[in-house]
Amino acid sequence: MTVPEPEVTRPLEGVRIVSFTQFLLGPAAVQYLADLGADVVKVEPPAGAWERSWAGGESFLNGVSVFFMLAHRNARSVTLDLKSREGLEAARKLIETADVLVENFRPGVMDSLGLGYDAVHEQHPRLIYASASGYGSTGPFRKLPGQDLLLQAITGLAANTGSAQEAPVPVGAAVIDQHGAALLAMGVLAALLHRERTGKGQHVELNMIQAGLDLQTEPLTYHLNGGQVSVPQERLGSPFHPAPYGIYKTRDGNVAISLSPVATVRQALDGAPELEPFEDPSLALNARDEIRRALAPLLASYTTSEIVEKLRKGGVWCNAVNDFTAALKDPVVTEVDPIMQIEHPDAGTIRLLRHPVNYSSIDTSVRRTPPRLGEHTEEILSEFGNARPGPENTETPLG
Repeated sequence: MTVPEPEVTRPLEGVRIVSFTQFLLGPAAVQYLADLGADVVKVEPPAGAWERSWAGGESFLNGVSVFFMLAHRNARSVTLDLKSREGLEAARKLIETADVLVENFRPGVMDSLGLGYDAVHEQHPRLIYASASGYGSTGPFRKLPGQDLLLQAITGLAANTGSAQEAPVPVGAAVIDQHGAALLAMGVLAALLHRERTGKGQHVELNMIQAGLDLQTEPLTYHLNGGQVSVPQERLGSPFHPAPYGIYKTRDGNVAISLSPVATVRQALDGAPELEPFEDPSLALNARDEIRRALAPLLASYTTSEIVEKLRKGGVWCNAVNDFTAALKDPVVTEVDPIMQIEHPDAGTIRLLRHPVNYSSIDTSVRRTPPRLGEHTEEILSEFGNARPGPENTETPLG
């Protein structure tokens, strides 16, 4: 019997999200939802969102910011001058058509525009109003800059990376921004389900402090409950795993060794006598610095491919340490096919990461390339009458 193919859907089709977002966290959150079918309308000042003018690594394609492109697919752009009466009125009418409003401006900015949660909720009690900030919407620290490196510093992530002999090491990606984006998108989905059952909207709030701590749930929970969590003297892999867990130099690169007993590693290395004193599992945590110092020279005599083959043959969990170039060629990565290629009318060909979740019956393909500035202004405003944006203003009113 032939099993019929499942009907492919976009579960958020018909859900409109008005996006007052900037930088990475907010745009990345709404892109997750746009991939699931939501109609995301990004509100931009006439001069354009900040993300259009900046890109990490000076990455621009034909003058188009790759930073903007990585978090704005499947969205439409409307330009509104929110310093003008006409622009604010158009924004209010746009919000009337929305199921969700997402914003990640400094706390107080939306209130100053008359678009804060209290004002909007009073007029639209079914609206889901999602806010993201660095430190929460209240309290004495709400105006501090919510930037990923600062949050890595505050939440302990940087201090728990590396070793006690060197300065704290920040993670080489905006991990708190991206994790916060996923959490914010999850919060919006939960609020949509809640509204489906109760008919009521609500305020969903995400702050980067909690996102940064949540990212470290495992070591932080050990710390909270008396576990042995401390940064090792040697460069090991975490503040709580026993040796030999970590990354080691080889003759031509680096190898990562995961959860493998010292005895297993010793056996894979032809019974290396240097490791014999550390075979007792009770030493694996308290003597992890000594274990690393004994093991590191043994691994450094091999090339990466040689030692990976040797260790795997002996049952040791290990892998070569890839840079981006190597990672994108690694068969383990290419097998999951994480990269897509699209054609943008201005930037040309651009390669992007796909939506990170796979579904049997949900279509997350690209319906719209990242929009040009104001590309859909007339289209969007015509959907609720003859409203027009206010006069052009080259200064952003959003702070």
